[in-house]
Amino acid sequence: MRALLQRVTEASVTVDGQIIGQTGPGLLILVCAMQGDSEAQAEQLATKISKLRIFTDDAGKMNRSVLDTGGSALVVSQFTLAADTSRGNRPGFSTAAAPADGERLYLHFARHLAALGVPAETGQFGADMKVRLLNDGPVTIWMES
Repeated sequence: MRALLQRVTEASVTVDGQIIGQTGPGLLILVCAMQGDSEAQAEQLATKISKLRIFTDDAGKMNRSVLDTGGSALVVSQFTLAADTSRGNRPGFSTAAAPADGERLYLHFARHLAALGVPAETGQFGADMKVRLLNDGPVTIWMES
């Protein structure tokens, strides 16, 4: 699985003019399941993200996790993280998981993150979503399982 996480002050996702998911201080996590990914990989990535020390401590150093800060997460499916731009000018997405697998693993990731103690809301898989965020730092990190 691939994830692009952003430390945010706030973030929300809107579908058809309605906010369907949001978070306050915490993380916006864009997630893409790749071909061959499993529930175990989704859980591994969620566990790593929950413990990743990218929030500042009292000394101003990135030394605290989203769990340490009591933050939450907004998890949004993002198949374009599978983009292959190695040939031509049009990205290919053939390495992304099939839609049914992608949705299952994306939701499994979000549920596991919540089970670890990080309240998590989601977007809507496959929908045309509008994502708003206020990046904090900015801190943006790319991860793969």
